[in-house]
Order: sequence, then structure tokens, then C-alpha cells
Amino acid sequence: MDIRALFSRAAGHAAGFRETVDERPQRPSRDYAGSLSAFEEDLPLHGARMEQVLDELVAKAEPGLHMTTSPRFFAWVMGGSHPMGVAADMLTSAWGQNAGNHAAAPSAAAVEAVAARWLLELLHLPPESSVGFVTGATVANFTCLAAARGAVLREKGWDADARGLFGAPPISVLIGDDAHTTVFSALQFLGFGHDRVVRVETDRAGRISRDGFARALASAEAPMIVILQAGQINTGACDDFATLVPLAKRSGAWVHVDGAFGLWAQASPRMGRQTAGVELADSWATDGHKWLQTPYDSGYAIVRDEVAHRRAMTIVASYLPPVSQGERDPSHYVPELSRRARGFATWAMLKHLGQDGVIALVDQACSAATLIAERLVREPGIAVLNEVALNQVIIRFGAGTEKSVADALTQQTIRALQEEGALFAGGAIWRGDQIMRLSVSNFQTDPGQAERAALAIIETYRTVCSRHAM
Repeated sequence: MDIRALFSRAAGHAAGFRETVDERPQRPSRDYAGSLSAFEEDLPLHGARMEQVLDELVAKAEPGLHMTTSPRFFAWVMGGSHPMGVAADMLTSAWGQNAGNHAAAPSAAAVEAVAARWLLELLHLPPESSVGFVTGATVANFTCLAAARGAVLREKGWDADARGLFGAPPISVLIGDDAHTTVFSALQFLGFGHDRVVRVETDRAGRISRDGFARALASAEAPMIVILQAGQINTGACDDFATLVPLAKRSGAWVHVDGAFGLWAQASPRMGRQTAGVELADSWATDGHKWLQTPYDSGYAIVRDEVAHRRAMTIVASYLPPVSQGERDPSHYVPELSRRARGFATWAMLKHLGQDGVIALVDQACSAATLIAERLVREPGIAVLNEVALNQVIIRFGAGTEKSVADALTQQTIRALQEEGALFAGGAIWRGDQIMRLSVSNFQTDPGQAERAALAIIETYRTVCSRHAM
């Protein structure tokens, strides 16, 4: 077995794909059914040479791959998997470390400790906070809310970690009506129920209404958890943390922030005004595989009260090594024992970019989103429905026509763009209307790529309009 030749061959395939992403149609050339057909076969009776398996994997997989690493992939908030992070992640796989504890993988534990400190400094969050390296914002929200659940119940004399929720005091959970669906999933997993929560009214941008929030607080009973949002998935808008967090604190609530992508605005002096006051909260969830551009999967569960975080997550067994004073055990902050050593890629990206580089990433994406919006609104019939707060743009085609016509034109334009492959964007429903949404979150989306995307959208819309008129 020539391991060097095999790994070099894999790196060559990876580089070949990445070098051509910008030139390819910005969509998969094979759908799920076709991909399943390509892979479908009986369980092999005999093995195959590794080089053969690798080449076959590439040949069968590539036609069904999205160009998520392209500068014109806008369908969802996905980072571009920066080459630096990918290279570190390749080493992570080769090293084969289980980041379950500091004894099993000393370097993995150590790099997490340093990267955690860097993240807190970069995001201007309390330095005493603890950080768990998880799969993404869904599990980060789950982890933080588990810490919140335990903390608010302990204040009422109930140890949920030991006794569970049977007979526990009910917890009031307040959440914005336009919160992300994965937060409701986390609440479901934790036993709160996704429909039992108090949904607080929001404004046109999806921000929690101050008056509605005050009314909800007044009618809620302790113990209480409040969930705010940094970066609404359609509009990019952030809740008014400077106002809402103190209100919640006066009511004795634990305040959690879902900041999957919007929390990264904290890194930027220019964009940080959008998240002013977010550091006053008790916990925060965010992703690395979005704006930090680490490869999948990468998320961070950040909790101000390290003890509450650790109590909610610590796994204890006689065979696990004890933790000495001052040592940080990675498994004490995540719901997994065996897991990937995600800290290496995070450390590598922060080391490569530095604080200035992360600021530039955030500012460039926000500027590109603004540029696209400004170009589109000049075209008759195209409306941008949101004030571009961060990196999200929501667009409606056929502005000024009847709702049914505008809905149809919007859907047809999205479909045409996806078929043509100049860029990839997706649709959604916002306030009852069909929209196209752009998420600008790739490190390569510079002003030139933004101009190229805006021109492609305009030309496609004109073509759709001409067909519609016929």
C-alpha cells in the first residue's frame, strides 16, 4: 500500500474540483435519483484496489455535487470551505484523533482551548465563557439551551440533570416569531416542545417587537428562557439586543442568542452596530462553516456560565481519565464523547486570517450583498424587500403586478437561474409572498463576482418576462 500516492491522488482530485468550480454550471448536473442510480449496486463480495475505489467515488459523486464552494452560490448561508481549513481538515482525518478528552488527544484538546479563547476575543464576548466545538448551530443551540434549562431550574431548587423534567417547575420560553426552524427543533429535543413556547411578534424585518416583548415578559412566569436572534435567515436583521437583553434580565430570564451567521458581525467595527449589546446575553450559538469558512462540520456553543455549561454536558465513566486542575476536557462542553477534532480547522483559519482577515471577510460579504441589491433595484419590476443589514437579500420579481403574477414570475426566474447555472439561488415565502433569497457568505464573492451575479439575475428576469408576455 503506497499511502503517499493514495493521499496525493485524493488531494489531486480535490484540487481539480476546486480549481474548476467557478467555471462549471452552478448546480449539480445529476439529481438525487440519478445519483442513487450511479451508486446503486450489490454489496461487493471482494474488495477493490484503493486507487480504483477513489477514482470511482470521484466519477460517481462529482456530477451530483453542488458548487457550494463557488463565489456565486447564494441558496443558503454556507461558507466556501476555505483551502486553509480544508487542508487542516485533511490532516485531522489523517491524524485520526478522537477529541473526546484531553488524554485521548492532547493536541486536539489544547488547540480547542486556544481557538476558544481567540473566538471569544474576536467576537467580543465575555472572556470567562466556555466554548463547545459542535457540528453546527443546531447542536450549538441545543447545547446552550440545555445549560440554560439546568441553570434556571436550579434557581428554583430543581436539579434537572439528576432528576429530569418529571415534576419540574414549568419553564417559560419566549422566542421571536421569525426564529430559525432549527431553534424550535432544539427546543423539541430538550422537552420544551416546539409549539408550547411563547412566540413574540416581530416587525417587517423579523426583529422582535419591543412592545410585544415587554407584554410577553409581563405575562410570563419564572423560570424563564428568552431566545433572541442575530441574523434572520431571510432578511439578515438582528434583534435589538441593547434594549431587549436588559428587559429580559430584569425579569430574571436566561438570554440565549441564535447567531448562526449574524454573530460574526461582532468581529467587524463597521457591521458590529447590528449586534450591539449581544455580549450582554448568557449564551450564544454560531457556526464556523458559515462566515469563518471552515469546512463542514463546525459550530460553537458558547456559555457565559462555564459551570452551567459543564453540568449540562459532562459525561462521566470510570474508564475516562480524570481532569487535573486547570485542564480543559473537550467533552465537558458538547453532547458527544467520541467526535472529530474540529478545533484544528478553526485554529488554522483564525491563524491564517487573523483578526483583520475575519473583519475583511464579513465586510466584503456585506458589501457584496449591498452591491447586488443596489444593482437589482434599478431594474424595473425587481424589488428588494429588505434593508440589507448584513449579507442577506430577498428579492421579488414582477413588482407592481398582481400577487399571483409576481409569485409566478419569481418562481420562474429562480427556476431559470438554476437551470442556466450562472449562479445558484433558492426561493422561500416571506410574509406570504414568493421571494428569491440570496445569502452572500463565500470568501471569494468580491465586487466583481457580485456584479456578475446581479447582471445574470437581471438578464434572466428579462428573458422570463419576455416569455411570460408571449
